[in-house]
Amino acid sequence: MSKICSMTGFASIDHELDGIRLMWEIRSVNHRYLDISIRLPDAWRALEPEVRQLASRVFRRGKIDCSLRISELDDADAEICIDEQKLQQLVKAVRSVSDKLWDATPLSTLDMLKWPGVVQQRELSAATLRPALLKLLQQGVDSLYESRLREGDALCEALLSRVTVLQQLIEQAEASLPEVLKQFRLRLQARLQELAAEIDEQRLAQEMALLAQKLDVSEEIDRLRTHLFEIERLLQQGGVLGRRLDFLMQELNREANTIASKSADAGLTQLAVEMKVSIEQMREQVQNIE
Repeated sequence: MSKICSMTGFASIDHELDGIRLMWEIRSVNHRYLDISIRLPDAWRALEPEVRQLASRVFRRGKIDCSLRISELDDADAEICIDEQKLQQLVKAVRSVSDKLWDATPLSTLDMLKWPGVVQQRELSAATLRPALLKLLQQGVDSLYESRLREGDALCEALLSRVTVLQQLIEQAEASLPEVLKQFRLRLQARLQELAAEIDEQRLAQEMALLAQKLDVSEEIDRLRTHLFEIERLLQQGGVLGRRLDFLMQELNREANTIASKSADAGLTQLAVEMKVSIEQMREQVQNIE
């Protein structure tokens, strides 16, 4: 069976590079179209077009949220690099303030180390990080795609199961039609007899023919079968088919409603209601298909 994709999924992937941790998180939920939202650190805003292009090559529908985190790893063995010039400037400034303010609170050694720029941060060049970030993003996108495929397989099985249920209901409805018309004729004759009306068999036959035409749901049943066949075909074909399936759900519901409105039998009405319940369950599942 060809693959179909759900629009719901999550992927998180990280990598360590020279004491720097890179992490992408990618979330996907239902959406009518493809909507890509990207959150990057300020220093990496320029990467957004490439992130958007990479995601759009893989996904066709869904709201995609991509976020990047870059953080320095805690390393007890890592050497602490001090900017001696910055530290001397800070010490000189503290002494100058202390000489002018008799009650100035001196800075502790820890305060000085926390001062911006005193402890040099480990940095990697853009030329080193950029390829690593894009490679890691590709892995995250692939992981999300596989997650959506697995969810798509489950949705496909659930839809095919509901198709089978609907086919069984259609067969029951079709098999009941002759008996429904027969019982309707008997009820009409009994009603006429209760009214002591003289029955014109020819006129009765004409009226019954007209009523049978109004009550006949064979066309609706045929269209239901056609729609179900198309749903099975699409699921076997796979690909991006959420909108087409959603349209077919509307058509199925239309035919089930018509059967219910034409029905003159409690049993047939109940079957139509069960059809509508199954169709609604299918429609909810289809909303999550790409």
